[in-house]
Amino acid sequence: MFDPAAPSRRAAPWIGDDPRFVELRSAYRRFVFPVTAAFLLWFLTYVLCSAYARGFMATKVVGNVNVALVFGLLQFASTFGIAAAYSRFAWRRLDPPAAALRLRAAAAAGEPAAVAAADGSLKGRQA
Repeated sequence: MFDPAAPSRRAAPWIGDDPRFVELRSAYRRFVFPVTAAFLLWFLTYVLCSAYARGFMATKVVGNVNVALVFGLLQFASTFGIAAAYSRFAWRRLDPPAAALRLRAAAAAGEPAAVAAADGSLKGRQA
């Protein structure tokens, strides 16, 4: 494998220099940073409303269910929704290029199973 802790980047190839890795990392960041910011803003809104807008949070929605309870349950729903969206995003957009990079890096390091897989001699079998 490529060793990022090598004494010099010239001494061993470094995966971080590969443009495909840079694009993979960029795709990851394009998804994760906005979603994280949106969730933190949503969570901060919930916390601030709970602390400073008690009258609003105590507003009854249906029966004994108030806005605070609905917001709290929506926190769970949004967390699971984000996890599902990220899982689908990673499966479709991150995992295939990451697997290809991993295979290339292993083949470049001379690992026999990776070289055989890169040559197509494993024909669908996992190494």
